[in-house]
Amino acid sequence: MKDFIIKRMLLLFPVVFGVLTFVFLLIHLIPGDPVDLMLGENARAIDKEKLRESLRLDEPLAVQYMLFIKGAIKGDLGESLYNKKPVIHLILKRYPETIKLTIAAMVLALLISLPIGIYSAVKQYSFMDNCSMFFALLGVSMPNFWLGPLLMILFCVNLGWFPISGDEGLRSIVLPAITLGTAMSAILSRMVRSSMLEVINEEYIVTARAKGLSELRVIFRHALKNALVPVITVVGLQFGALLAGAIITETIFSWPGIGRLLIQAINTRDYPLVQGCVLAISISYVLINLITDIAYSYIDPRIKLR
Repeated sequence: MKDFIIKRMLLLFPVVFGVLTFVFLLIHLIPGDPVDLMLGENARAIDKEKLRESLRLDEPLAVQYMLFIKGAIKGDLGESLYNKKPVIHLILKRYPETIKLTIAAMVLALLISLPIGIYSAVKQYSFMDNCSMFFALLGVSMPNFWLGPLLMILFCVNLGWFPISGDEGLRSIVLPAITLGTAMSAILSRMVRSSMLEVINEEYIVTARAKGLSELRVIFRHALKNALVPVITVVGLQFGALLAGAIITETIFSWPGIGRLLIQAINTRDYPLVQGCVLAISISYVLINLITDIAYSYIDPRIKLR
C-alpha cells in the first residue's frame, strides 16, 4: 500500500506539470492582447506598456513560461491587479469556503442517493423504484442556474427561512448545498442502483442468505461493500466536477468561495488572479483522483495496487 501511494505521488509531478503548462497556454495563447482586454483598447499607450512590463508580457513566451513555472513552484502566482494583494493569499482565503460548500453538497447527495439506490435495487420495478428513477431523471434535468434562483425565491424571499446570500452561518449553506448536490444525488442514485443489481444475485450473496444472515446484513455488509467500487469512481470524479460547478452556485448565492472569486477576476480582467483560480481548481481535481485511487483498496481488497 505504501509503495502504491509513493508511486502515485511521484506520478503527480508530470500531471501537475502538464496542468501548469495547460493553464499557462490557456491564458497566453487565446486570441487578442491580454493588456487590451484588461485595460481596454482606448487606454493610453504608456499605461499599456507599464502593465505589460509589470506582468512580464514583454518577455519572449518561453521566458514567460519559465518565470510562471518557477513562481508556481515557490507558491508565487503574482499579484492581483484589482486587489493589489498576492494571488495565493486571495485563493487560500476563499478556498476553504468552496471546500466547505462542496463537502456539504457531497454529503447531502450521498445521504439521498444511497438509501434511494439501495431500496430501488432491492425492490426492483416496484412503485418506489419507478418514483426514484423519476426523481433521478428530474434531478439531472434541473440546471444549477435555474434551481438556485427558484430555491432562493421560495425559501429566502417568500418564506424567509434562510439568508438570501453570503456566508452567515450554518443556515446559509443549506440552499447552495441543495442546488449543487441535487444533480449529484440523481447521478449517484442511479449508479448505486445499477451496481447493487449487478451483485445482489451473485453466488456469495445467495450463500450469505443460505447461512441465515439477516437481510440487512446481507445487503449492507456483503452486497453494498462490493457495489461501492464503481460508485467511488463516480464520487471521486464528480467531487472534482462539483468544484467547477460551484462557480455558478457561488455566483447565484454570493458565496465567498473560489468560484465567485474567479468570476470576479474575469469581470475585472484580473489576469493573474484568473490564472491562479483555474490552476487551483485543476490541481484539486488531480489530488481528488489520487485519493479516489487509494480509496479503492479499502473498499475492495481484491484490487491489486501496484
